[in-house]
Amino acid sequence: MKKFVIDAGVLSLYFIGDERVRPYLGKITKGIDKAFVCDVNLAEYYYKMCEKLGKSIAKIRYHQIRESPIEVVATDEELTRRAGEKKCVYRGKLSLADCFCLALAELKNAVILTTDSELAKVKEVNVKHFSV
Repeated sequence: MKKFVIDAGVLSLYFIGDERVRPYLGKITKGIDKAFVCDVNLAEYYYKMCEKLGKSIAKIRYHQIRESPIEVVATDEELTRRAGEKKCVYRGKLSLADCFCLALAELKNAVILTTDSELAKVKEVNVKHFSV
């Protein structure tokens, strides 16, 4: 079973039907692979959808993710500390949300699925980048 950490951009690609992410999310939906999203990244996704598509769509998609096989991971002491360490290292390059994504991927020994070109450059974990 492969494990993935999904960022907000890949969630957006999934909901618009991007064929590049369909194979990954299809296996996750079928229980073949496992996926995680940090609650910080889910909050990022929510506010971006709220800005672009309105609050009602953001709420629907938020609940669809919460009810999906994607495990939403709440921040705890270890994840928060690791994300802070990543932000210190990548201070001008990665957002705090991206640092949470990276820290979660390390903790779960997972591949990051991302649309962020800077996050795609990290060396600590494997990353699959989807350009937009």
